Amino acid sequence: MANTLVVFYSHKGENYMPGGVQVLEKGNTAYAAEYIRDAVGADLFEIETVKPYPESYQACCKEAAAEARTHARPELKAYLPDIASYDTLFVCYPNWCGTAPMSVFTFLEHYNLTDKRIIPLCTNEGSGLANSEADIAASCPGAQVLPGLSVRGHQVKDSVQTISDWAKSHF
Repeated sequence: MANTLVVFYSHKGENYMPGGVQVLEKGNTAYAAEYIRDAVGADLFEIETVKPYPESYQACCKEAAAEARTHARPELKAYLPDIASYDTLFVCYPNWCGTAPMSVFTFLEHYNLTDKRIIPLCTNEGSGLANSEADIAASCPGAQVLPGLSVRGHQVKDSVQTISDWAKSHF
């Protein structure tokens, strides 16, 4: 859909997986976002922070928790100049501290999303969407936040069909 945007934040480096921490060259959420883009013909935008999150899993968790406690809004490297032409945004992110990373809220709160459809996809290792749907709705007054999809991070590469079918079901 030409009027659809997939926006995502994905953490590469050390990530928690069953059995321990593994180093990922590309974060799990990036794969999920690309599957959605390919399934519905959407545009794709990666959220990147000016100050990168640590690649170390423990250090990243510590920083994410500090940001969540203070509701920080980290500075982003870039924004899209205009998103008025999009009526649907798939918002993809890992579950950090029971919600989306604070950088996702920085992006969302930058725009007037009134009358937009927002469809979350959250990668995690068992914590699901947690509070992220409600937090996104609170950050996007006037938007319609639809029920999201929770995908286990370590299963993302095996979930192409599930993610693609889910994305297509919204049209």
